[in-house]
Amino acid sequence: MKEERKKISILGIGWLGFPLAKKLIETGYDVKGSTTSESKLDLLRRNDIQPFQIELSETEIKGNIAGFLENSEVLIIDIPPKLRSNPSENFVKKIKLLITKIEKSTVKKVLFISSTSVYADVFPIVEIDENTMPNPDSESGKQLLQTEGLLLSNSNFQTTILRFGGLIGEDRHPIKFLAGKKDIENPDATINLIHQEDCIGIICEILNHVQHNNLILNAVSPYHPTRKEYYSQKANENDLPLPEFDESKKSLGKIINSKKVLEFLNYKFKREDLF
Repeated sequence: MKEERKKISILGIGWLGFPLAKKLIETGYDVKGSTTSESKLDLLRRNDIQPFQIELSETEIKGNIAGFLENSEVLIIDIPPKLRSNPSENFVKKIKLLITKIEKSTVKKVLFISSTSVYADVFPIVEIDENTMPNPDSESGKQLLQTEGLLLSNSNFQTTILRFGGLIGEDRHPIKFLAGKKDIENPDATINLIHQEDCIGIICEILNHVQHNNLILNAVSPYHPTRKEYYSQKANENDLPLPEFDESKKSLGKIINSKKVLEFLNYKFKREDLF
């Protein structure tokens, strides 16, 4: 008898969610994916992702959220707060509304893609791990931390929180925005980046092996040169104008420790040096 494929729902098929969905399909999952854009539905369909057009607001969820969650044991939430484009957005209220739908569904496990922005940048720069008390200094970080608490405290499902550092990939790198810029702050702060390939690898390992409730993991490449060293080197490699840093002020930052990912998941970074 043919074994039934496991079903999973990914809320947010974007830069990370799309290649993640394709990888999960390769490894034996049936994947439902959501997008806010009607124009992307056909792309999802052509890649064997069951498409749903879903949009969360603070007061309602547009789209077939019940069908999106139906028969899935696992929900991956990969929709970051968009506070830069909409500073008044209340991301926490959106997730509160979503939780009421999760509670009525077949979902038993939630994987929430969070961010290391829940930890403040400080001077002097210190190493941070999952035992460090979060103290976000940005509105986005504050709302992510509140959202983590909502999910972790809910007894209707198990939650894993995955705090990624800055996301990079073949088509996405900060040097493209920093090249040639002047007066860039925090030159002596260390980078805390992670490659898309490792994001997907770590998520797959969590889905394959983690049965633990209320698990929090930091996920950042264990490669921590200073911002000035790293971005100057990347500019040189790509024949881009060098960024210029403001060295007149103290550098605020943090060093994110991801040893728990290495030890708990027995994971080995594929793009450890970010080159």
